[in-house]
Amino acid sequence: MDARGSSVTGGDEPGRGTGRPSGLLDVLGVASVVLDAEGRIVLWSPQAEELFGYSAREALGRYAAQVMVHEQHLDLVVKLFADVMATGEGWAGAFPVRHKDGSTRLVEFRNMRLTDDRGKVFALGLAADQGTVRRLERDVALSTRVVDQSPIGIAVLDTTLRHVSVNPALELMDGIPAEAHLGRTLREVLPLLDAEALETAARRVLATGRPVVDRSVTGRTPADPDEDHVWTASLYRLEDAVGTALGVALSLVDITERHRAGVEAEAARRRLVVIADASARIGTTLELDRTARELADVAVPELADIAAVDVLDAVMEGRRSRLGPAEPAVIRALAVRADGERDALAAADPPGQVARYAPDRLVTECVRTGQPVRVAYVNDDALRRIARSPEAAVLLSRAGVHSYLAVPLIARGEVLGALDLKRTRNPLPFSEDDVLLARELAARAAVQIDNARWYQNARDTALTLQRSLLPSHPSVTGGLEVASRYQPAGAATEVGGDWFDVIPLEGGRTALVVGDVMGSGISAAATMGRLRTATATLAPLGLDPAVLLAHLDRITAGLKHSIATCLYAVHDPALGRCLIANAGHLPPARTRVGHRPELLDLPTGAPLGVGGVAFSTTSFDFAPGDRLVLYTDGLVETRSHSLDERLDTMLGLLEDPARPLEEVCDLLVRTLHQQDNHDDVAVLVARAREAG
Repeated sequence: MDARGSSVTGGDEPGRGTGRPSGLLDVLGVASVVLDAEGRIVLWSPQAEELFGYSAREALGRYAAQVMVHEQHLDLVVKLFADVMATGEGWAGAFPVRHKDGSTRLVEFRNMRLTDDRGKVFALGLAADQGTVRRLERDVALSTRVVDQSPIGIAVLDTTLRHVSVNPALELMDGIPAEAHLGRTLREVLPLLDAEALETAARRVLATGRPVVDRSVTGRTPADPDEDHVWTASLYRLEDAVGTALGVALSLVDITERHRAGVEAEAARRRLVVIADASARIGTTLELDRTARELADVAVPELADIAAVDVLDAVMEGRRSRLGPAEPAVIRALAVRADGERDALAAADPPGQVARYAPDRLVTECVRTGQPVRVAYVNDDALRRIARSPEAAVLLSRAGVHSYLAVPLIARGEVLGALDLKRTRNPLPFSEDDVLLARELAARAAVQIDNARWYQNARDTALTLQRSLLPSHPSVTGGLEVASRYQPAGAATEVGGDWFDVIPLEGGRTALVVGDVMGSGISAAATMGRLRTATATLAPLGLDPAVLLAHLDRITAGLKHSIATCLYAVHDPALGRCLIANAGHLPPARTRVGHRPELLDLPTGAPLGVGGVAFSTTSFDFAPGDRLVLYTDGLVETRSHSLDERLDTMLGLLEDPARPLEEVCDLLVRTLHQQDNHDDVAVLVARAREAG
């Protein structure tokens, strides 16, 4: 039967042929020729007919040398034939043969002697076209070199998914010699790999012929038994020439470093998200306790399962605290967050409580050194140094605290306290990346806490202070020349609520403030004192004028039956501009060289204490020689004249740009203030100075 007409499928039973090449010999087109002892052709295969051009009828019985060999090679061929027949040693090599069409072809020969059961000898010649042989040799050599030298791990599995071959790269990946793979399944070779899923995919590829490309596989191998690795696996079905499945080719690429880089990138993205969230959620008010709670709420559960925000008690009292090596830390708890952690909450200091932590405690070390303290894996000794007392250590142990991190709260170079973090349900220990995130959160929150602390101090002070004297200020401050006047209401027998202030700021900037508390007497004076103190405290924080007025609005709303108007301006000599915001106050006047005096067109805004109305900041040029006049309504309001008339009169008094500021103040008060006006008056005039 024709060799091309049979195949073996799945077992040992021969299958019916398709008539198409199904193996390497068929691809080569190997021709078989048998000669008797005299060199006559006695057997001639169909492949011989294809290779040499002669049919079996034309070739059988003829001397092979006459059919296939050129005359010049005849003696050599006869000798080679005689040697094979005499010695029984085979001969192999390439030889030019003559085709029936007259052409010459190089043919690869394998010649050997055969002996039948009666002792007769024959010569068997196997021949193939040399070009086809060389092409297949190159293909096999290339495939072998590529597989052997490839950095990609490659394995060939048979139809039962047992290893047939592996390349050196896979040996290195697995940490197992090639011979230890052979005949074994993936699961048997690598039990710590997700082999079951890989074998399931291989069976599907074997059944369908559809490849699986870049499937992620995670696990450990003997090459690195202590670390998880990640590979991308690709599976392809191997087939013979007629499409019969021979097995599966598996390629593996170790992408552990790329995976780790991706994980790190994702962690960095998560940090940015958390930081952005913190920026939006922390510091929404200037309430100290609320700011601390906002920080704890951001930390849990994104960073920890338990978070506490603690501030040094000395800092809360307005004192700087520098701890020596043997000094304990006296800490006031501001906020604690531990969702569902009853034991952890019981171990924490309640908000508002002051606790003393011994010098060896980790939170004490954190606030003393100003550096993070991380305990990746907490043991009993670490718990003792984390907890304030032995009883608290027992509670933390019962809560399952297994990792700890404390980062300092530092603002403007001062350690305010610490953000204290613990993990119980999150199985991962705190990492260096967690330290970076916690430090970033703490740094952002510390500034807000410090602002809230100062605001709280200002608010507490404002609740107890009463106004005694209006501020004194130098005639020159920053980039301004300043003059002011205050005229008490009526006959100077009653204190009102008008005030002004000149506040030097960083960078040569100056804040100018004029306000008017509605009402009179001790109540108005006390409210004015509170607002003035709060303004003086908030101004150095560098807040936008509209934001500062918003804080003053909340303060005023918290004062019983208090309403006030206010103008707040900040002059920047470096920019030659002013920023100003208005809370229901009369507009200021500006005079410029070569221009008529004018009232600034500002959004009026609502008075302080009304609440619910946003303030706006306006920017305007303020060049050297320009003057700004701020005043209270007692200067221009009367019962007998309209406000527009009085404002026009005031602008007329400002026509002379060369008039000294002190004289301007006297002129305004003397001319405009009516003796029967029972409202006090404040006037503040500022002129921009030449630089230097």
